[in-house]
Amino acid sequence: MRTVYVNGQYLPEQEATVSIFDRGFLFADGVYEVTSVLGGKLVDFDGHVARLERSLGEMEMAAPADRDELLEIHRELVRLNEIEDGMVYLQVTRGAPGDRDFAYPAEETDPTLVLFTQSKPGLAKSPVAKKGIRVVTIPDERWGRRDIKTVQLLYPSMGKMMALKAGCDDAWMVEDGQVTEGTSNNAYIVKDGVIITRHLSNEILSGITRAAVLRFAREAQMRVEERGFTPEEAKAADEAFVTSATTFVMPVVEIDGVAVGDGRPGSVATRLREIYLEESLKTAI
Repeated sequence: MRTVYVNGQYLPEQEATVSIFDRGFLFADGVYEVTSVLGGKLVDFDGHVARLERSLGEMEMAAPADRDELLEIHRELVRLNEIEDGMVYLQVTRGAPGDRDFAYPAEETDPTLVLFTQSKPGLAKSPVAKKGIRVVTIPDERWGRRDIKTVQLLYPSMGKMMALKAGCDDAWMVEDGQVTEGTSNNAYIVKDGVIITRHLSNEILSGITRAAVLRFAREAQMRVEERGFTPEEAKAADEAFVTSATTFVMPVVEIDGVAVGDGRPGSVATRLREIYLEESLKTAI
């Protein structure tokens, strides 16, 4: 039986509840983070906390706990649920300050803080990484503040289902003729040894894994260009891949039915995955 955390209490999951007036439920008025667990330790925890603080600030929401308190909760859930490999999901909403109203109170309200774990044995040894994934491109029809990690995930969910119905694994979203990102990951291509990924702006999420992978790539003397690229450019690339907290570096071998390179995971993506996992495990807490 899984133990979860709700507003200061560790509870069996079937006993965990929040108010029907919680603004996260009524308006998607909330933010979240997902931290991977490898070998019982948290990967890139401080990066996730920093992004959480930024998201809360952009949403004018009160922080429910400081860094050390959040670390204690994460570690306790990992311990209670005996998580060796998996993830910890954290969500903060504006809470339930009153009856349903589009306008939220000008003053700070008591936020709702929820965390739970998911066990994913062998997370870093996924066989999918050895064969790569296939993606389709879809129009990017999300709101304009994608840099805030909100729980407003309806369109990415719809995009994931579009991909599955097309017999693929995921979707890359396209706006003004250029790829923005995947439904739950950042997107990259490799051409002539250069790693290309969209530059940071309000149009994409600043991925914690993205930041680490690009840092490791530069340290390994790999060339990186942060700029937009088109679906056509991606299909003509030598390699493609995505990054996220739970897939790490995942090769992409097909886009819209067109094989990328020779249709197999490329050497750059494969090497970056190895480097990321090796270096991240050294600093996991």
